[in-house]
Amino acid sequence: MPGAAVLVETPVIERVLAAALRRGGDFAELFAEDRRSTSAVLDDGKVEELSTGRDRGAGVRVVVGETTGYAHTADLSEAGLLAAADAAAAVARQGGDGARVVGLEGSWPARPNEVVVFPEGVPKATKIELLARADAAARSAGSAVSQVSAAYGDSRRRILVANSDGVLTSDDQVKTRFSVSVVAMGDTGMQTGYETEARTVGFELFDLVDVEEVAATAAGRALSKLLARPAPSGELPVVLASGSGGILFHEACGHGLEADHIAKDVSVYARQVGEQVASPLVTLVDDGTVGPEWGSFAVDDEGHPAQRNVLIENGILTDYLWDYLRARKEKRQSSGNGRRQSYRHLPMVRMTNTFLLNGTEDPAELLAQTPSGVFVAKLGGGQVNTATGDFVFGTTEAYLIENGRITEPLRDANLIGNGPEILRRIDAVANDFAMGPGTCGKDGQSVPVGCGQATLRITGVTIGGTSGE
Repeated sequence: MPGAAVLVETPVIERVLAAALRRGGDFAELFAEDRRSTSAVLDDGKVEELSTGRDRGAGVRVVVGETTGYAHTADLSEAGLLAAADAAAAVARQGGDGARVVGLEGSWPARPNEVVVFPEGVPKATKIELLARADAAARSAGSAVSQVSAAYGDSRRRILVANSDGVLTSDDQVKTRFSVSVVAMGDTGMQTGYETEARTVGFELFDLVDVEEVAATAAGRALSKLLARPAPSGELPVVLASGSGGILFHEACGHGLEADHIAKDVSVYARQVGEQVASPLVTLVDDGTVGPEWGSFAVDDEGHPAQRNVLIENGILTDYLWDYLRARKEKRQSSGNGRRQSYRHLPMVRMTNTFLLNGTEDPAELLAQTPSGVFVAKLGGGQVNTATGDFVFGTTEAYLIENGRITEPLRDANLIGNGPEILRRIDAVANDFAMGPGTCGKDGQSVPVGCGQATLRITGVTIGGTSGE
């Protein structure tokens, strides 16, 4: 159990779990966490932020019937953990549905990939140098570039999970991130461009990623929009570039396949297992084992190994995503999707790396066979109603398609539609699969995720543009 004993010794774990169950609990769990992080921001050539932080603590969960008690503490001593166990057990025994959290004041599955260079051992000056290189590269892209912000971040999160079902496991998660944001000024006003690289790896990320290329991509997006025309309005075919549209399927489809939404009957996909919910070209997978992707880990935050879960296969809905408690209630196994932001939070069912599998089309041919429409090279944020599947997503880089060719750049616009309907309207999927990183927010908690897909075509999506065409 590498790394776990550093957080809490096994005999202490056993005594804490015994104390948590002393009042008659059905299930008890100890989650301990030690997180170190570094962040640096260079804004217009000046270091605006350079910080290192550490956060350690543990949470104890006790389940009695339908009631969950949860207490967390920053005190990892045996006395602190026993106090948390006692508090969680007392809350669980009070009865009533739902979960309540009590905050206490006080002071060995294999990784999906091996870390080569732990970022905590890299000098801060080396990290700042990366930011300076990116700043220079972005500014060299054109005189219209007026502002550049470059950000670096790394984290190392060690967790231990033990519960009364006999689980005792740990994980050591290392992540590194680099991003560049650019503002360009022109006759059309201010335009922005953004690019990020983030993976579950160490500082060796920069053996794989060229920070000058990241900066050039961000600057190119901002500069191209200075010449952009207003986006057309109305329902048009849309081609999503590989990797760029994964966030749409994460939000518009993935959240509706999480078991808590299914249990509450607030998902459009409730009671649809075995039904055709998408084009036969669509196979949707959630997989926390995908090497260095942003949503990968060895075990989830309930101690279950990450795994590959096929949710939609050839258009047929096959399963949902499960955390421990909901799986336990249905007398089935967790799918390895119990995740939490930190030891202060209860776990809930969450996605990991969610993506559509590769197709067979050549991406250039797919585009050539699209007479007109919109090519979306990069999607921004969006909103979705899981009960209906309705969504709105912004584009941050898009182009007009005319006669099967990408032509003029378009100003930012919205894609408006319905998740299940969009899945049915996918009529071509290319063979150029790619993924990207993201941060998923749900019920006040944020966790890292990966999203991806190959270039694909949707026969019709409502574009919320301004040209009136």
